[in-house]
Amino acid sequence: MERYAKQVLFDKIGKHGQEKLLASKVVIIGCGALGTVIANNLARTGVGYIKIVDRDYIELSNLQRQILFDEEDMANSLPKAIAAQNKLRKINSDIAIDGVITDVNPKNIIEICKGMDLILDATDNFNIRYLINDVSIKLDIPWIYGGAVGSMGMTHTIVPGVTPCFRCIMPEIPPAGAIDTCDTVGVLNSIINIVASFQTTEAIKLLIGEKEELVGGVRFIDVWNNDFETIEKRKKENCLACSQNQLEFLDHEAEDAVYLCGKDSVQVNPMNKEISADRLIQRLEASDINIKKNQFYIKFQVEDVQVTLFYDGRAILKNISDVNQAKSFYARYIGL
Repeated sequence: MERYAKQVLFDKIGKHGQEKLLASKVVIIGCGALGTVIANNLARTGVGYIKIVDRDYIELSNLQRQILFDEEDMANSLPKAIAAQNKLRKINSDIAIDGVITDVNPKNIIEICKGMDLILDATDNFNIRYLINDVSIKLDIPWIYGGAVGSMGMTHTIVPGVTPCFRCIMPEIPPAGAIDTCDTVGVLNSIINIVASFQTTEAIKLLIGEKEELVGGVRFIDVWNNDFETIEKRKKENCLACSQNQLEFLDHEAEDAVYLCGKDSVQVNPMNKEISADRLIQRLEASDINIKKNQFYIKFQVEDVQVTLFYDGRAILKNISDVNQAKSFYARYIGL
């Protein structure tokens, strides 16, 4: 307990609370700005098992706010989940950390979240948030929403059967372009740290059983304009998700290709397809295409299109914005 001595002195946690934290299991979905701060906080707090799930790799623009990554990680082309796992294992070797490189979708989210005590949202994607909401209800696992853009952020803690769910607050996905994103208006790293710290504190309360101490509403923060407020919300009696148990996002088919907003990229994800890396490399090199590879993925470029191909068959195609064009490119150079 020496590692956590100052935390144990806090009377709301104490030795018993620390023991509960060490016995807890959480999954963090997304390992960008919010995810790295949350993961860092929870690892130092002593949460016993942390699963970090992310589909992306590290880029230079990430280093302004994604605190677990450095220039060496970027130079080594590490996936975010693996770089975070490696860093956190050095920070706290007493706990278990698993980095999972995958795209979260209706086909795999139940397996990802099964057995966890808590789900933490660190995505920048409303489709995935609605999917998390559905799996939270289905598996009866609490989750904590967090979002930040510009100088503003918000959080909401959702306990199935107790609090309003995400669809009570926001019944439908906002239309494309209706809400600012950090890729369109930017984001201050200070609001990231504040939102993630609120999420971390709510997580600690849940994991040690102090549910009566949870924030009773949606918390809004604007660090630039010095605004801070909590808005009470009520469960909707006719909510499709938590009242009628219509988990439509969980029932959706996973998309085989999706445009990644703000990144000028398309992700192509043919389900249940593993690639023959050696054969593919031979074929590409025979066409005079330069290949770079590591244990996680293969990288190559054709004209302006930069391809990061993971060994499970998923690919991120950069400098391409049309989904059909991306699928055609994938079929031509990789094969569907």
